[in-house]
Amino acid sequence: MRLDHLAVAAESLEAGRAVVEERLGLRLQHGGRHAHFGTHNLLLGLEGGLYLEVIAVDAGAPAPPYPRWFDLDRFTGGPRLANWICAVDDLDAALARHPAAGAPVDLARGDLRWRMAVPGDGVLPLDNCFPALIEWQAGGHPSERLPASGARLERLVVAHPEAAALMVELRDLADPRMVFEPGAPGLRAEIATPHGPRVLE
Repeated sequence: MRLDHLAVAAESLEAGRAVVEERLGLRLQHGGRHAHFGTHNLLLGLEGGLYLEVIAVDAGAPAPPYPRWFDLDRFTGGPRLANWICAVDDLDAALARHPAAGAPVDLARGDLRWRMAVPGDGVLPLDNCFPALIEWQAGGHPSERLPASGARLERLVVAHPEAAALMVELRDLADPRMVFEPGAPGLRAEIATPHGPRVLE
């Protein structure tokens, strides 16, 4: 298991773009549409093969007859860092260890192909503080297609009242940038940019 990308949820891509670009001082790139869940996104490449996405419900797409991923059906308020995503080499094996992460869904955007664990209600364990699990299959990785931004993730802080249990559950994730601490559920990304240190929450 390894850190793959971060997701900022927003009520619209325009709102998400405005907040993230203002906070980081960097321009987001066009992503695309996810037909299966009726969502679309914007992207920002980060150093080390990571990336950041802003994701929102696509008002121009039909609503799916099942809950959307990332708990987007219930999302309200200003754009915020809502989810973190970890890549695995074998999603089925990972779900055998972490069954609450959801069921595998085959997804595509353009020539990218991947499988993702999505809970039936769209809500990840521990108030969405558990990472979404992804297995990339074809077309490479989105970070390989994004221009260098000069931004680097320094720390990702995952706060939750059950932070200690979460850390034990994710003991196969060895990443010095990860910090688990007790507190109200939430995520905080500390990012080094060409304009200095910035924070997304």
